[in-house]
Amino acid sequence: MVGVLNIPKLPLFSPFSMCKQSRSFVSIKASSESSNSQANPASTSTKEDQKPSFASSSTATTFAPPPNFKPPEPKRFAVRPDKTWDIVGAALALFFRWGTGVFVSGYSASLVSENEIPPGQYCLELGGSKVKETSKIGPRPEKPIEIYEFEGYSNFLFFFPCLMLVREIVAVLDLDVLFYPCPKNGPNFRPKAAQIGGKQQFPYMVDPNTGVAMYESDEIIKYLVGKYGDGSVPFMLSLGLLTTLTAGFAMIGRMGKGSSYTPSKLPPKPLEIWSYEGSPFCKIVREVLVELELPHIQHS
Repeated sequence: MVGVLNIPKLPLFSPFSMCKQSRSFVSIKASSESSNSQANPASTSTKEDQKPSFASSSTATTFAPPPNFKPPEPKRFAVRPDKTWDIVGAALALFFRWGTGVFVSGYSASLVSENEIPPGQYCLELGGSKVKETSKIGPRPEKPIEIYEFEGYSNFLFFFPCLMLVREIVAVLDLDVLFYPCPKNGPNFRPKAAQIGGKQQFPYMVDPNTGVAMYESDEIIKYLVGKYGDGSVPFMLSLGLLTTLTAGFAMIGRMGKGSSYTPSKLPPKPLEIWSYEGSPFCKIVREVLVELELPHIQHS
């Protein structure tokens, strides 16, 4: 089979219109967690006067396979033919962003003997030894951080790399985040963001653990590394204009995806997804979640 790739002329884009600068398996399930805290219209706030309208429950959820369910058989890894170019486009970020968002803060790996790994704990084996992976992450938030955002495009002419940068730091810090997708013309969370924050500007972050709420990707990144990291902004997120430009180029391969609303039915509770920003396989799944405006808790 012969594949032909047509590369159109790239449209003009503006990576500065909305911001100042500031892992391939995916699993989704229903969750009983949701938001109970919001913020006032100020850029930064410690008040929690408003409550979101999204359903919240502390009742444990029981999962069971549907009738006649047959577990899938293990298969050799392969990319579905009709998704090849989607994966290629989404993988551009690995090149332009030097793998930012692939590894957590302080990640390291070393070969150890088998008895150093607890029984039942998964790890990679190499020549009779096992790979021990470690990281240096900060305090864990009790409740998921809440972020209102979309994939980064408002249309084919304008896109906003600042949204991607916040998702990268979420992966680096290994944080659980409740994402409220705000695609263009979305009827639910885009108006909600304007209601609780005072304006439709993205990304908009609410930390229900502290009551802090803020706009601007650079301020959000600094806050998260200060509160849940070691205080140091990762190299590829600290280069100013170069950070913005490389993030913009990284998004070109997915032009317009994950930003416009597709009619859907909201789930009674947020979905859960195990993924990370640096994976092209996770990227194309999250694009659909955003287009359908499905709130989801992401476990990095």
